[in-house]
Amino acid sequence: MLSFIICFALLLGGYFVYGKVVENTFAPDDRETPAVRINDGVDYVVMPQWKLFLVQLLNIAGLGPIFGAMQGALWGPVVFLWITFGTIFAGGVHDYFSGMLSARNDGASISEVCGIYLGGVMKNVMRVFSVVLLVMVGTVFAVGPAGLIVTLLKNAGISGMFSSTEVWLWIILAYYFIATFISIDKIIGRIYPIFGICLIVMAVGVIFGIFTNPAYTIPEIWSNFTNMHPDGKPIWSFMFITVACGAISGFHSTQSPLMARCMKSEKQGHFVFYGAMVAEGVIALIWAAAGCAVYEVTGGLSTGLKEILANGQSAAIYDVCIKTMGSVGVALAMVGVIVCPITSGDTAFRSARLVLADWFKIDQNKIQKRLVLCVPLLAAGAFIGHLDYAIVWRYFSWTNQTLAMIVLWTASMYLYREKKNYWITAVPATFMSAVSMTYFVCASECLGLSTTIAYPAGIILAALFLGIFLHATKKPVKAA
Repeated sequence: MLSFIICFALLLGGYFVYGKVVENTFAPDDRETPAVRINDGVDYVVMPQWKLFLVQLLNIAGLGPIFGAMQGALWGPVVFLWITFGTIFAGGVHDYFSGMLSARNDGASISEVCGIYLGGVMKNVMRVFSVVLLVMVGTVFAVGPAGLIVTLLKNAGISGMFSSTEVWLWIILAYYFIATFISIDKIIGRIYPIFGICLIVMAVGVIFGIFTNPAYTIPEIWSNFTNMHPDGKPIWSFMFITVACGAISGFHSTQSPLMARCMKSEKQGHFVFYGAMVAEGVIALIWAAAGCAVYEVTGGLSTGLKEILANGQSAAIYDVCIKTMGSVGVALAMVGVIVCPITSGDTAFRSARLVLADWFKIDQNKIQKRLVLCVPLLAAGAFIGHLDYAIVWRYFSWTNQTLAMIVLWTASMYLYREKKNYWITAVPATFMSAVSMTYFVCASECLGLSTTIAYPAGIILAALFLGIFLHATKKPVKAA
């Protein structure tokens, strides 16, 4: 349990100490933000800081820091280290720069930001990459909750039209259309802060239930500093890819511009972007601790945790909530496994609309122009929603972390151009390059080669990317 407390303290300290270092490096000032300067009443709307934080947290969190962290717990308490240091030195840095660089460029979507600092080719790659990823994320976050709702209704003895997954899929997609289409402060700005609070309350309830139940003990890192995965999957780089949102996630960079368009001051960025990532890291740490403490530990973290995870996201979250909070946990679990995915899904589609709007220079002030983008996006979502869920989701983790890698290299180039300390982004960018490339070479859904080949290949490719970046820094900076 001491390991958990130390990691929790490090996360909080990281926000105040390293988060301040990151903020001072970027140096926010008093210039007019896009929300003030543009203020179109649709996507550029000034919102109070507390709402910005809670909406950002809900947008980037969803089920990511819950299910990914529980899967990460299969490797044992060593996962605490990645969640803690990954959040402080990689995830928080990534989220801060993706939001602040968007704010500095009129609230541009992340693909446009990457194009500004990495060139036109990367801009087009990121445009396609972002839209495809966002539509996939939005779709899987519709299919999952739809299936769970039907399961709950059938268990309650309710049948008929509303016991069909197909019906609920279309209901959720219809909601996505409304939330994607209307002004950001009508639904997202009003309701989502409440759900953000529920996400935090659920995490607090879980850790309180663990601390107060003598049957549960959070294992110490120093007593279990080994690979405890029941299937023997290597820590490098599978654990780093699996935890995803709990430490660093490229999906966050697609969401940060939403709040970058709603900030009244650049100085809110530390709390909104870096702070939301630290909050997500804390939530992930709690759920990883639950995965380690609630289930059988003898012979490694194998029996109970692996079995419950095999039953799916919903079953795992529901089980932990019941065991740590009893009947109160049921309601919170339903918020976690139904509402949170839906709220991440609709902002994914909203972000996809904004990426396309930036790409094709389509003004979003008029309803007709928003319809031109919303209708085909939701139509694509409806089509993908009828494909095999496993196929759609298979490549998400890798593409997610690869996107984070690209965004960190983008931030590094920005800092170089501004003659600032680019190592605070170049180091995590190199690390994530090694993680992403190693996984791509050895994962069965990618090249499927042995770790003997994948490990050196990942390191060589990461070194190559760093070399390309350092070579670029030798060139004279063009005048703005």
